[in-house]
Amino acid sequence: MALTLYTAATPNGYKVSVALEELGLPYDVRKIDMIGGEQKQPWFLDICPNGRIPAIVDHDVAGGFAVFESGAILMYLAEKTGRLMPADVTGRSRVVQWLMFQMGGVGPMMGQANVFFRYFPEKIPAAIARYQGEGRRLFTVLDGQLAKTEYLAGDDYSIADIANWCWTRIAAWSGIETDGLPHLARWSAAISARPAAIKGITVPEDSSARLNDADAAKTIAANARSILEMGKPA
Repeated sequence: MALTLYTAATPNGYKVSVALEELGLPYDVRKIDMIGGEQKQPWFLDICPNGRIPAIVDHDVAGGFAVFESGAILMYLAEKTGRLMPADVTGRSRVVQWLMFQMGGVGPMMGQANVFFRYFPEKIPAAIARYQGEGRRLFTVLDGQLAKTEYLAGDDYSIADIANWCWTRIAAWSGIETDGLPHLARWSAAISARPAAIKGITVPEDSSARLNDADAAKTIAANARSILEMGKPA
């Protein structure tokens, strides 16, 4: 295969698998055992120095070219194929702006909401309210943009939509309310119906059903806690 995707069943991992499916690029999947700490092994750190998923290696480039950070991977794939991001300066900038909105806002805030709402055994109400409230505020920004345009960067579907959708689709897991955001709902439903999106969120496995199962959700939270502990400095 031309590409190898190193990934796990997380929103950031799904961003890349959805994009690969949309682009129709052939790729191999290497599921990373996050619970076992595989992401911290030297061979993987050679690919991703940050020890996080996802990462890719493009075997079309002599010697293999590694790319880490999900947003950087999306941009690389879009530029490699000339799809999912315009080539003109202003069109490209619109896509990058909304991609950075997800990378710097939606993802981190939802990630922290997950930590305090789902993963930490001790509940800190002020922290939970802070991150859920900021997540909701960011959702209203998306809703406002989508009141004006079909997709986030205009009339065309792009990597910005993929990045934001892969996170906003799990709003309930983060405890973030989505009621009263009709444009976000319209946009989310449209992407959820795309065959590539449906397929992409099953790579390397589909976690959607487990998020809605009480016992499975407890296991997910426990596993997430162990990964968080693994990331603490020695």
